[in-house]
Amino acid sequence: MPVGDSGRARRPLRAGIIGTGFMGGVHARAVRSAGHLVSRVAGSNPATAAAAADRLGATASAASVEELIDSAEVDVVHVCTPNATHADFAERALAAGKAVVCEKPLATSAAEAERLTRLAARAGAVAAVPFVYRFYPTVREVRSRVAAGEAGSLWLLHGSYLQDWLAGAGESNWRVDPALGGASRAFGDIGVHWCDLAEFVTGQRITRVAARTANAHPVRDGQTAATEDGAVVIFATDQGATGSVTVSQVTPGRKNRLWFSFDGTEASYSFDQEAPDTLWVGGRSENRVVLRGPDTLGPAAGAYATLPAGHPQGYADSFTAFVADVYAAVNGEPSDGLPTFADGHRAAVITEAVVAAAKTDSWVEVPA
Repeated sequence: MPVGDSGRARRPLRAGIIGTGFMGGVHARAVRSAGHLVSRVAGSNPATAAAAADRLGATASAASVEELIDSAEVDVVHVCTPNATHADFAERALAAGKAVVCEKPLATSAAEAERLTRLAARAGAVAAVPFVYRFYPTVREVRSRVAAGEAGSLWLLHGSYLQDWLAGAGESNWRVDPALGGASRAFGDIGVHWCDLAEFVTGQRITRVAARTANAHPVRDGQTAATEDGAVVIFATDQGATGSVTVSQVTPGRKNRLWFSFDGTEASYSFDQEAPDTLWVGGRSENRVVLRGPDTLGPAAGAYATLPAGHPQGYADSFTAFVADVYAAVNGEPSDGLPTFADGHRAAVITEAVVAAAKTDSWVEVPA
């Protein structure tokens, strides 16, 4: 039985994974690594689900999504399907009294995401969205230092999130289709991760945006591109900071580089997801590289540093930490910084503002 830091035994929970692709596998491995059970898997058809159940280490497959959600053998429903299905499956799971982990975007419109957030609040359910970059120990260290006032006044927030998995004109995916993925691809898929980190770490909220979107390949896989390959966004915050982020899924050689620099009057902090075991801290008289380890970070961050320095801890470990915190919350234990449906709604609001700003070539206010 899993045991938390407090030493109290935790009740193992049973996960139902909807979706048999890459993210379904990520969720399933994180559930098992966190000490819980993958009970059921559902896919596009019973045969796909049966094959995935064996591959993902599930107890059994479900003949349909409805069967999985209604199963008495499922405590937490994980929605890992194309974006356009998220809202329907999440709503069904909430109605069945289940805790829910829904991949982002929570919904393909801010209005729908808000409705789901209200439904989750009304149900009193644990309802989370995997903004897992919050769970890097070095990210938590920046958050603690900023909260302690070490940065002084944060005035410049900047960075990028670059990938190359769609670098070729012949490469495609369901996310390219706005009917399945939503009106924004690159920003809606990965730009929201960067913005979530910026707000989570600094405590500042993005209040207005200006944006340009672009396509490296106007024609992709024989079809006119309907969603963006990349975007450049500049923004302002409620505490007077200025910021910018560049997002791309067509940058050759960059596999998954989420990078930020949060600059204050007294110190600046730089994080690179492709080298997450180090944190760069800049100062007027000296710069330092802080190693990730339980004995090198403060208490809040050190709690997530499960391996000693020099033993790499990355994306899969952060996903496991996220799932562990979700399941701890289901078991009634407190969790600091758990990304909920409210954060999923926030991401949808920012995405719609970015889409509108790019379309109108003007500044757009981000609703509070």
